Amino acid sequence: MSERLQKVLARAGIGSRRACEELIADGRVTVNGSVATLGTKVDPSVDEIEVDGSLVPVAEGLVHYLLNKPAGVVTTAVDPGGRPTVVELVPGVPRVFPVGRLDAETEGLLILTNDGALAHRLTHPSFGIEKEYVALVGGTPRPADVRALRRGVALDDGPTAPARVSVIGPATLRITIHEGRNRQVRRMCDAVGLPVQRLVRTRVGPISDRRLRPGDWRPLSPAEVQALAAAAAAPPPERPPPGNHRVRRPIR
Repeated sequence: MSERLQKVLARAGIGSRRACEELIADGRVTVNGSVATLGTKVDPSVDEIEVDGSLVPVAEGLVHYLLNKPAGVVTTAVDPGGRPTVVELVPGVPRVFPVGRLDAETEGLLILTNDGALAHRLTHPSFGIEKEYVALVGGTPRPADVRALRRGVALDDGPTAPARVSVIGPATLRITIHEGRNRQVRRMCDAVGLPVQRLVRTRVGPISDRRLRPGDWRPLSPAEVQALAAAAAAPPPERPPPGNHRVRRPIR
């Protein structure tokens, strides 16, 4: 069923209907990649809507969960070996899938959702979503080790991109990357002679939660979902020529 675009945006929490009309008039809203106009109608179940390049989840029935994955749980829907899976730790209806992967022994924050469009952006390397980890390593990190990790290290599938790395305690590193290679942080630390003994993901994009206990989950708030979408924003659309649009106002 088609609905007026401003009504759909207002229902998604972008702002009042009047504020959403102003966003459309300012050329800040696109539908399936094309700049929308007042009077545009959309089908929330199929159309991809963006505000300033940020995807707006508008389809009915979308859920977004934040899970603190314990060690020993695999990031998949079904495990042939019978190990516990992350989808068993969250509600079974509607069916969700994990966004990205954590290996079985890595702990920490993982997003699960049935929002395929947002999940694609969060995992696609072109959007460069940051992931932050705390790693307990064997040995004492030297300044040279930290510099090497920051610059990027050579792995068997190519050099890593520069990372943000700091020493936050004895044999403990905070590492922030924006790639999504298999076991990347563990392999980076191995490459500089600092094998990981425990690894915990503490942040996904703008989302963190120190109060969430291992094995527990919670739904993301609408503001958190919007923050994730903004972190994975595409380049903003071209603005209408001067004189053909209103003065930009903030989203309310």
